[in-house]
Amino acid sequence: MKILAIDTSCDETSAAVTDGIKVLSNTIWSQATAHAKFGGVMPSLAKRMHEERIDWVIQKALTSAKSNIQDIDAVAVTIGPGLSIALGVGIAMAKELAIKHNIKMIAINHLEGHLLSPIADIERPLSALRFPAIGLVISGGNTMLVKIIKIGTYEVVAQTTDDALGEALDKAARMIGLGYPGGAVLEKIAKGGDLKAYTLPVPISGQEKRQIFTYSGLKTAYSRLVEAEKPLNKMKIQNLAACFQDVAFRHLTRVLEYYLSHSQFKIKNIFVGGGVSANIEIRKRLRRLCDVHSVEVFFPKSKKLYGDNAAMIGVAAYFKAKAGQFQNPNSMDRDPRAKLSN
Repeated sequence: MKILAIDTSCDETSAAVTDGIKVLSNTIWSQATAHAKFGGVMPSLAKRMHEERIDWVIQKALTSAKSNIQDIDAVAVTIGPGLSIALGVGIAMAKELAIKHNIKMIAINHLEGHLLSPIADIERPLSALRFPAIGLVISGGNTMLVKIIKIGTYEVVAQTTDDALGEALDKAARMIGLGYPGGAVLEKIAKGGDLKAYTLPVPISGQEKRQIFTYSGLKTAYSRLVEAEKPLNKMKIQNLAACFQDVAFRHLTRVLEYYLSHSQFKIKNIFVGGGVSANIEIRKRLRRLCDVHSVEVFFPKSKKLYGDNAAMIGVAAYFKAKAGQFQNPNSMDRDPRAKLSN
């Protein structure tokens, strides 16, 4: 099934063409530079830029896939979670295409897209993947651990109570003057730092709170540390970046290890998606942890599949299509606070 997928959940305008789990094209127009001067995403600006670029992005995706709209079997679109007015741009366009060309329509949860992004273009039969599995979504807006009973059936077992991991990394970067978005810059700066230069508290150590990811306390402690170390110089900035990233990642892997250590889950596969999983250091730590527990970990195959993108939406839509889960365009609406559910 050939699917045209659209994602306008935040500050990337993206369209893709997929055929089953094969990615034929994945076009992404990033707005990050435009939002940088505001230190975060401005919803009204995001909407305007989506409207300006969405026609071009869709045509580029079709052209790159050597397809036209008549070749498309279904159009899929992100309905949430995300910025409400940004989501509306993609949904309106998807509805227009579905009605005009009499194409089936599929609504996709953005979180399920990240969850299944490691399956896109995977070089093995789907029957070789073993379920139940664990899905780890680490992005700018979400940090959650999901038990994947099978594709389409999910149970959230741990999630953030405040900042997502990506959001925390961005904020830590801004505190030491690295700008926005800062997570990728923080990673580069941290490579030259000393992990033991400062002591920061690892969030949530009690066994009774293993269902929680939280970064607000770490962020507060880090803010006080940064203020105490001012004026900052290059060495201090490198050390601060390294220490924050280290503790943030230790918290993440400790929660994951708790679930891997419980035999009741009997997990053999882990799927990791979201923009933060592009960080080389976190991938190294997750691989080491999975090796210890004899679990195979899967990451997105290409750089474009890590952050927000439409190809992962198309892959998720393929499984919805197989199950006959299409929607009437007239009844589809955005759900900015959408939860990941069965």
